[in-house]
Amino acid sequence: MFRFLDGLDRRQRLFVKIGFGILLILLVVLLIFRCTRERTNTSNLDVDATEPEIDVQLLDINEYSRPGTESDPITGIVIHYTANPESTAQDNRDYFNSLQDGHGDYISSHFVVGLEGEIVQCVPTWEIAYASNERNHDTISIECCHVDETGKFNKETYISMVKLTAFLCDKYNLTTEAVIRHYDVTGKNCPKYFVEDEEAWKLFKADVDAALKKTKK
Repeated sequence: MFRFLDGLDRRQRLFVKIGFGILLILLVVLLIFRCTRERTNTSNLDVDATEPEIDVQLLDINEYSRPGTESDPITGIVIHYTANPESTAQDNRDYFNSLQDGHGDYISSHFVVGLEGEIVQCVPTWEIAYASNERNHDTISIECCHVDETGKFNKETYISMVKLTAFLCDKYNLTTEAVIRHYDVTGKNCPKYFVEDEEAWKLFKADVDAALKKTKK
């Protein structure tokens, strides 16, 4: 291996070997650092993919928010934000239900995650909700509350988003590749924070993936 050292004197050979040793140590340290960084590139949440507490408040079957139409096999989970700062999960659920009175809007979501981490289910997962346009037929939608115009989710909301998404992925045998934003379907700025901060979106998916892996251990 060190045959090229034959032309060097003893001192020179020693320096070369020391240099190789230092280089090898640096490469090992770099590899360890990279692996550690990849393993810790999450929020380190104490969350797995078991079923979270869900407050089931199904909408009345109606033309505008719960048509009662059976969905196709589920192939994706779509994340949304309410675009209505400080509104609660209950507020949004009740708004969806009020549309049956003839407001003319076709809007709903399977789940709403609230400001205190509460999860309200509005539509059964085997029925379509009016949330994700051309992906309504094969996805589950999660509408998420936020405190201000930035659309950033507080800690309680975020943790429940991760847990619910991981649970649904596990239930329908999906990976995080199947977790998308409303933006990825239509180009709409929804959820605003995850569209405008791509790193935050990557972190969210990494947290969901970590929760899935924790459950499968």
